[in-house]
Amino acid sequence: MPAFEAEVRDLGDRLLKGQGPDDVAHLNKIIMWSTLCSLTGTLLLGLPVWTLLPAFALSVGITSRWTMIAHHTCHGGYDNCETGGRFNRFKFAVGSLWRRYFDWFDWMLPEAWNVEHNNLHHYRLGEVDDPDLVEENLASLRSAKVPVFVKYLGVLSFMVSWKWLYYAPNTYKTLKQAERKRKGKECVCTEQLTLYSLLSGEHPDWVSLKEFVLRVAGPYFIYRFILFPLPWLLIPAFFNIGNPLTLYWNAILNCMLADTFANVHSFIIVVTNHAGNDIYRFTTPCRPKSATFFLRQIVGSTDYPAGTDMVDFWHGWLNYQIEHHLWPNLSMLSYQRAMPEVKLLCAKYHIPYVQENVFWRLKKTADIAIGLENMRVFPLEWENIESK
Repeated sequence: MPAFEAEVRDLGDRLLKGQGPDDVAHLNKIIMWSTLCSLTGTLLLGLPVWTLLPAFALSVGITSRWTMIAHHTCHGGYDNCETGGRFNRFKFAVGSLWRRYFDWFDWMLPEAWNVEHNNLHHYRLGEVDDPDLVEENLASLRSAKVPVFVKYLGVLSFMVSWKWLYYAPNTYKTLKQAERKRKGKECVCTEQLTLYSLLSGEHPDWVSLKEFVLRVAGPYFIYRFILFPLPWLLIPAFFNIGNPLTLYWNAILNCMLADTFANVHSFIIVVTNHAGNDIYRFTTPCRPKSATFFLRQIVGSTDYPAGTDMVDFWHGWLNYQIEHHLWPNLSMLSYQRAMPEVKLLCAKYHIPYVQENVFWRLKKTADIAIGLENMRVFPLEWENIESK
């Protein structure tokens, strides 16, 4: 374990020091691809919804902005190589509604996502208090006394709605917990916060539906489904090129379908990262960046096929989940460099390295979600006490 830890640290340091202008140029390339998708969807927004193209293009723009550009920037992946500060973790999308709109506008509040994902998920991976542990989050579905096909339908319904139904409220809850903790106030809440619990009033008194609407979801809803389609009501009338109300309604429907597509796409590449009957969960905490910590990031994660920008783009760069969890503060390009070396490292120390097709991982995740399969529990006798 000490030798394994030393090699992981050395490789991470070498990758970080090797970052530079090429990594920034690569980031700008991905931004261009993402922007072209968003622009295509925007320009075609007035087409009938059955054409699918505007909704599909717009959804790819939405998902890529989150999973690649915002994700790696918020982890500090470009802090040491992007000298302008535009993609600094402490500035990107935070501090104001304008920065959120300009950098990364989605259902989740960026500050809340930073707390939930960067801190809790990455440093509690696979533990009971990991906010992204599928086996715990869908415990009610797993235990439901209904036919299996009904449970699979439940997973499907979650796929099309999960960002606004669950992820935005629950990341908001973790932000409120962090804010209260800094003030020395009690804020224990082990239950996941959903839109249902906000609407029903079954939530702690330190979160509120009003604040969630005004601060988190409301601005995005107004922008995406009211203001963003608005030009299709005004421009056609000005140029006399069709029925403005029809085009505006088409634009709204395309925005709604794009949101659904983005939910499904992001679910497939995000939620499946740490679920399956071949992935471990853990019963105790461990010391960050210890040998045990590094081992857990590998056996508690799964990768997908990877290696080229086009393949990685469609996977939202989440096909490097093992490498990302070992070193969250690296650039996208660094993960492409890292994967072959991590595989060799795992082979050297006889550590299982899981890499499979993303749709097969979706099946394994769904089986965990409905209770058909269970995660592997890492045996206590295997734990390296010295690094805990």
